[in-house]
Amino acid sequence: MSRSSKRIMMISTHGYVAAQPEFGKPDTGGQVVYVLELSKSLARMGYQVDVYTRRFEDQPAIEEISPHVRLVRIPCGGPDFIPKETLCESIPEWIVNAEQYIRKHRLKYQFINSHYWDAGLAGDGLAQALDIAHLHTPHSIGSWKRDNMPGTAAEKEARYNFARRIRDEKGVYDDCDMLIATTPQQREILKNSAYDVPLAKIHVVPPGYDDTRFYPVSIATREALKLELGLEGRIVLALGRLARNKGYDLLIRAMAPVFKRVPDAKLLLAAGSTSLNEDEVGQLKLLKAVAAEVGVEDRVIFHDYISDEELADYYRAADVFALSSRYEPFGMTAIEAMACGTPTVVTTEGGLWEQVTWGREALYANPNDTEAFGHAICLVLQYQQVSAQLAKFGSQKARSRFTWTGVCQQILSAFQAAQLAREQQATDLPTVKSHLVAEVTA
Repeated sequence: MSRSSKRIMMISTHGYVAAQPEFGKPDTGGQVVYVLELSKSLARMGYQVDVYTRRFEDQPAIEEISPHVRLVRIPCGGPDFIPKETLCESIPEWIVNAEQYIRKHRLKYQFINSHYWDAGLAGDGLAQALDIAHLHTPHSIGSWKRDNMPGTAAEKEARYNFARRIRDEKGVYDDCDMLIATTPQQREILKNSAYDVPLAKIHVVPPGYDDTRFYPVSIATREALKLELGLEGRIVLALGRLARNKGYDLLIRAMAPVFKRVPDAKLLLAAGSTSLNEDEVGQLKLLKAVAAEVGVEDRVIFHDYISDEELADYYRAADVFALSSRYEPFGMTAIEAMACGTPTVVTTEGGLWEQVTWGREALYANPNDTEAFGHAICLVLQYQQVSAQLAKFGSQKARSRFTWTGVCQQILSAFQAAQLAREQQATDLPTVKSHLVAEVTA
């Protein structure tokens, strides 16, 4: 079978999806990494992969990502950025335009893999129009996010559009051929909550990381990187989008006991993008106010956005990586840090902590209990044996469980299972019809 006949469609409609994405821009974070890296890995296994997204602002219609992987941008909803919470309203237009593009260029796909609920709606529509299998990866789940986010019900509904989201998610989960949960926790939510998804329909496949970029280096190299990056003292690193759910304010409060016990400790907080929007500016002001309130502003380094090229070196230069999210479907940055041999403390308000062994591969604590989270960080900084053990076994865990090659194989296995189910359903359908005819004519 030629590569052109082994073509896969990825759909990730929201945010600034690009060959070289600027992580930290609105709605542009770990999911984009997941989609791009999964697509590149599938291409290395002999597939042609088209990543479909939304076209807006001055973006090109087609962009090459890597050999045999390209980005296809389909317009809808006008020329401006649309937040992921309301993009659903423009998805019907996107489906029409995408189908026209696919038929015009006579493209044939083996299956669709959509990501997040907006793209799930798009994948649902195209799968029906093109009569192909649809695998959906939720990344996060509306009912779980609604129940775990702070604020009143009215406040959360106004900001996150949960009623519409959960209703649409239920439809996507019912219609798709297979659901890809990233953690066992997600599988339980999908199975037992308002969604009531049959267990046989859910495959648990964790996200992956690029093991050609994220790997351990010697202690001497780590110290050299720290000097090269202008970092002094014991560095606790946190990075990602500037969003309240990331829990950076909780982390700043958690650092108070750390600073008391470890005199040279500092928190390096690299959050946001190169051009902050109004909401991000407000979030940054809030974080600086929290640092001032706690009296640690001289120990917190508010760093600019870290480029993808420098990311691995910042992981390696850190003494601890902290994932302090109020909720986190998985935690890709924590896996990357572990892969680099950096001791990691992760939130229990997410999916990753259940997949690591406490004290061997990582430490975990509830970030809402700021003192407990701070004590976990202290354990790493105060005890060299703990740090060395987490560095060794954390990187081993990442390599054994979370590489993209392994993820690809599991995704393809899920597709084969979905395809067999579709073929069985098609075989059974004439029998069902004949029984109906017999009943009517009897």
